[in-house]
This record gives sequence, C-alpha cells and structure tokens, in this order.
Amino acid sequence: MSFLKSVLNDSLIIHPPGFYIIGFETFPFISVYLIFLSFVYVITVLSNSLVICVIFFNRCLHTPKFLAVVNLAVIDVILNTCTIPSMIKIFLVKDNFIPFNLCMLQMFVYYSFVSLESYALAILAYDRLVAICFPLRHNSINTMRSMSWIVSLTWFFVLGVNAFTTGIMTRLSFCNSVRVFSYFCDYAPVFRLACNDFSMQWFAASFLTILILAVPFAFILLSYMCILVTVFRMKSLDSRVKALATCVEHIILVAVFYIPLLSIFTIGFYLGLIDPDQRVLSLSMASCIPPCVNPLIYSLKTKEIKIRVLALVNILNSINPLKSLHFLQLLHNKGLQ
Repeated sequence: MSFLKSVLNDSLIIHPPGFYIIGFETFPFISVYLIFLSFVYVITVLSNSLVICVIFFNRCLHTPKFLAVVNLAVIDVILNTCTIPSMIKIFLVKDNFIPFNLCMLQMFVYYSFVSLESYALAILAYDRLVAICFPLRHNSINTMRSMSWIVSLTWFFVLGVNAFTTGIMTRLSFCNSVRVFSYFCDYAPVFRLACNDFSMQWFAASFLTILILAVPFAFILLSYMCILVTVFRMKSLDSRVKALATCVEHIILVAVFYIPLLSIFTIGFYLGLIDPDQRVLSLSMASCIPPCVNPLIYSLKTKEIKIRVLALVNILNSINPLKSLHFLQLLHNKGLQ
C-alpha cells in the first residue's frame, strides 16, 4: 500500500485512504440483527417525526417542556440516521470500506449526538425539577427564552468539544492496520491503530466520557434527590403520587440510555472485562434502541401530545376511515391507547 512508511518523524502525518469496519465479522445471524435494526430505524423516524410535527403545528404546545421534547426527538432521528443506514451498508451489503474524511465525519456526528442525547435527558430532568420543586415560580423560571438558551448552549458546547476531539485525530499517523473493530468509525478503536503517540487522544476519550455520561447523569441524580425531598414534604398522599407519576417515563428513559452505556464504557473501555464481540453488539444496541423507544415511552404517552394525535386521527377519519383505522391500530401497537 502506497501510504505505508517504515520510518516516521514528528513532522510526518500519514493518513490512509480509509478504514475497513470489521465489527461483526464473527457475529452469527448478523443479517437477522440488521433487519431488526432496519425496523428500529423506521420506527425511530416515524414516531419522532410524528412528535415533531404534532408539536410544531400546535401553538398551544409551544412551551418550554415541549421545546425540550422536540430537541430530544430531533437528536434521536439524527443519531440513528448516523449509524443504522451505515451498518446496513457495511454488514448487509458487505461494503465495509469508509474513506478517511467520511470516517472522521461519522465519528464527529455520532459522539456529538450521543452527547446531545445525554444532555437532552438532563434538560428534561431540569424541567421536572422546576415544575415540582418550584411550582409557583415555574412559569417565571422555565420560560421559552431560558429553555431556548439552555438547548442552544448544550448544542454549541457539545459540537465544539466534539469538533476538537475529532480534530486531534487528524494529527495521528496510520501506517499499519486500517481495520477498525467496531460497527462504525469508533473513537478508541481508531486511535489505537495509530503508529505514533496517541496519549492526547486517550485523554480526550476519557474526558469526553465524563462530559457525555458522568456530568449529565450526576445532574439528573441530584435533580431527583431534590424532587424526592420536595415530594416527601408534601402533606397530601395524592399530591405525592401525582408528582412522582410525572417522572416515571423520564426515569425509564434515563435507565434505558445510561445503564447500558455506563456499563459498557466503564467495564469494557477502562477495565477491559467485556469480550470485544459482546462490546460491539452491546454498544450498537445501547446506541440504537433509546432513540426508538424514547417517543413511545415518553413523548407519545404525554397527555397533551396524545390528545393532539387523537384529534389528528379524527381528521383522518373524516377524510378516509380506512386510513384512520390503520393509524389507530399502529398507535395501539405502540402502547399509545
């Protein structure tokens, strides 16, 4: 290969034409798994698009809470769009070569939107914190202006940090193997292929893990500690139950997203106790499943959105009863009724 060099010096940076993604080479029934992920992707796009459209076209839903919900839905669609079509191309069509620049772009998009997913869950926890702990000041604290600033700042911060961490990957030389053992251009598996010092990239990966997972997760835990203290101070049992009931779906989202990723990154990345094949499979599921289930568990179960969706069904019924019946059946299968 023309890009291979036997001698490197600090001023010479060698980039290969691209990388070969080989994460599922030894995984049995990979075609079945990818067909399953295809359904996951379709449900992700349809359900999140429905949430976005319902909120966008209903002015009464233009509130801070639903701005946070739309933020999560947009992130979900982009995150699965970044990975699942690429996985189908690589492992089902058997075209596993990805050019170097496209590899860096996929790396940037994936980690940016995993980070944004984490921060979006923290923003929803903030909304619950203000609503329960400061009910009389909720409308003055959590305004559309303040929520817009919070969402915008998380996007600027996350995109800036990931632009830096991805940018320093271009300072590495790859003169040996170009086979990436993952299901996409994963950060750590790629920099470990470098033939010059990658200590800066290792530090960036560790720092990014803290920013992606530890900081938002710690904020969510602190938020729920404050919520629990406030709830147990309530005199009425009905008030306690109603307050906690508004948090159940969000807690499920947090568990579905954080528990698998925290386990994989801590046990697999740092301790190395997970088999590489199991790590790739677990990480792919942990990344692809939450964007699919988020709208089904949280958004479409929200009372305000459910009312608007059912109103949409009534409109469809007046136009075409057969389409309406089919739409209702889909919603029923998704647990909306």
